[in-house]
Amino acid sequence: MAQQSVTKEDFESLLMDSFIDNEPLEGAVVKGKVVAIEKDLAIVDVGLKTEGRVALKEFGQAGRDGTIEVGSEVEVYVDRVENAMGEAVLSREKARREESWVKLEEFYNKNERVEGTIFNQVKGGFTVDLDGAVAFLPRSQVDIRPIRDIAPLMNVPQPFQILKMDKRRGNIVVSRRAILEESRAEQRSEIVQQLEEGQVVEGVVKNITDYGAFVDLGGIDGLLHVTDIAWRRVNHPTEVLSIGETIKVQIIRINQESHRISLGMKQLQADPWEGIEAKYPVDARFTGRVTNITDYGAFVELEPGIEGLIHVSEMSWTKKNVHPGKIVSTSQEVDVMILEVDPDKRRISLGLKQTLSNPWESFVENFPVGATVEGEVKNKTEFGLFIGLEGDVDGMVHLSDLDWQKSGEQALEDYNRGDIVQAKVLDVDVEKERISLGIKQLATGEVTDTGGDGIRKGAVVTGTVTEVNDGGIEVQIADSEMTAFIRRSDLSRDRNDQRPERFSKGEKVDARVTQYDRKTQRIQLSIKALEIAEEKEAVANYGSSDSGASLGDILGAALKDRSGN
Repeated sequence: MAQQSVTKEDFESLLMDSFIDNEPLEGAVVKGKVVAIEKDLAIVDVGLKTEGRVALKEFGQAGRDGTIEVGSEVEVYVDRVENAMGEAVLSREKARREESWVKLEEFYNKNERVEGTIFNQVKGGFTVDLDGAVAFLPRSQVDIRPIRDIAPLMNVPQPFQILKMDKRRGNIVVSRRAILEESRAEQRSEIVQQLEEGQVVEGVVKNITDYGAFVDLGGIDGLLHVTDIAWRRVNHPTEVLSIGETIKVQIIRINQESHRISLGMKQLQADPWEGIEAKYPVDARFTGRVTNITDYGAFVELEPGIEGLIHVSEMSWTKKNVHPGKIVSTSQEVDVMILEVDPDKRRISLGLKQTLSNPWESFVENFPVGATVEGEVKNKTEFGLFIGLEGDVDGMVHLSDLDWQKSGEQALEDYNRGDIVQAKVLDVDVEKERISLGIKQLATGEVTDTGGDGIRKGAVVTGTVTEVNDGGIEVQIADSEMTAFIRRSDLSRDRNDQRPERFSKGEKVDARVTQYDRKTQRIQLSIKALEIAEEKEAVANYGSSDSGASLGDILGAALKDRSGN
């Protein structure tokens, strides 16, 4: 028998055919033929050295009802070409999953809906079967609002929106909420097109919050703000509304882009602010009810829908730094006076203290200037005493009005809080709410009382300089054995002349007595005070002079007369 010779070209051709026939199939979906069925397994030939076994249940209904039989063509996924037993490892489920991924990617890229079935609950959400591919449904993406019972949605085919796909990791994330929101948006858009601003409609109170109520208008919600429920003050919507109640509302505004609708109830009632100025004229008195108290005042309802503000400054004549809540209380009936009405801003300013007598006017009627009063020392300050008087008002005794002989600081030390004192009324300013009192004015004759040498406060004396130092000068008062020290600051009204060195021993100087204590024989002198007094006198003379002399001439003459030159 003759042997057939094989050329080099024939060998290469056979080798290439062998490579083509044995091209690696792992990780691919291929077509195969069922060659046998053993119990619950189908033996499938996909053209490899050996067949592979696939469970009939992986073919779904076709595997259960006998549709899969010997000779049937099926698509399977080649997991491995050969396992340890020399068999091909095939999978129908993975084949279906691969097919599903291809279709799902097309839907995802086109942003189209897919159909799936929720079949299991996992941490943070649920798993969804998308025709073989398993996707994750986060709990927040199940519905528009949180739902407690997911059972009615399980194992029911329904549409989903693919939010994210990652084939390398095998991750698919879907949303049922996106489908519902899209459908709801379409419904809302249709309903909004049928509504108009100003239209009166009926709705059902769906939800109540601190700031208002949401009203269902038949598929779309509108917000009824708390300020639009009634013309009067409504602190919380539950005062007027309850969930499930059917109400009539007017559409105030419609936002076509966001589909937000603002509603109002008070707009269906007459506006109580119309003709407000005629109903509540300025200076008229009314009775109202306190509805709200703040740091800056209290709101008073004059009638339903009409409120005015009593500012804290208009609440009391005497209680200036007191919180309004300590003067009035919520729901209290009070008499008020209309101070101002602004219909444009819908504001009414009210006064509470104006309905009561002005204590300063009452005081001046009972205690005119010159009258003697008695009261308790309420406070001591660096500039005087505050005395509590009849009518819950205070009067002030300035330092200079405490004592004729003592300095104000010395006299102040004689008084303490709680002391009962008498004083004379010096002045009452009703507008500025001030009462000036004097204690020394009750000590008759003190103003002219002098020492044996005729020295008194305010008198002008002549002294001889006996000592000069950095702090001032010491002088011996003429015709007296008394000496006094004139401080540097009292040497002149001009700061440049407040130099002790410009004086010399034996020089005579004139000065004014600013303080004199007869008991201790202590005396204070001031050249500066004398110059200021003379200047005031010169100015007064200038004002009444018809000589035509200038102010400078008059001042110069006054200084010349004092110096004797």
